[in-house]
Amino acid sequence: MEKLAARAKKMVAGDPMDPKTRYGALASKKQLETVERYVDIAKKEGATLVAGGARADIGTGKGYFYQPTVFDNVAPESTISREEIFGPVLATIEFADIDEAIARANDSPYGLAAAVWTRDIKKAHYVARKLQAGTVWINTYNVYDTAAPFGGYKASGFGREMSSHALEHYTQVKSVWVDLNM
Repeated sequence: MEKLAARAKKMVAGDPMDPKTRYGALASKKQLETVERYVDIAKKEGATLVAGGARADIGTGKGYFYQPTVFDNVAPESTISREEIFGPVLATIEFADIDEAIARANDSPYGLAAAVWTRDIKKAHYVARKLQAGTVWINTYNVYDTAAPFGGYKASGFGREMSSHALEHYTQVKSVWVDLNM
């Protein structure tokens, strides 16, 4: 937890075109206020704030920035573990073994993406197979290829964007049979 909090505190907010930037602004003032509301709820529900938890000022007076925020001791039934925040907020939840971790991850109405970090590749593939998520990264995160389908399970995403699978959303298959013997 100490390493995670330290890493979050070192992240640089700013212009996404600047190579030093690690994260950009939120989409709107309304979204910034939504993130603030979720952070307040998490505190009231007993989660322990270990990093962030406030607006970030990049010195330009532009953009809606929020510090990368990490919570420890998050209950699986808490609001920040059950709802999508769409902001730089991480909720950590303890688990006793792999099967409990999978069950907790799958006990969600969402399933856009997940990441598994382990040196045991057999274990990683076992977890990836069991997770109800549209994308599962192993020992990496946020890597994409436009030829690969992207989308979520359950209430996450709109289907499969990118790749040939996306065409299914814009086409209708039709069969036409013609007898040319007439």
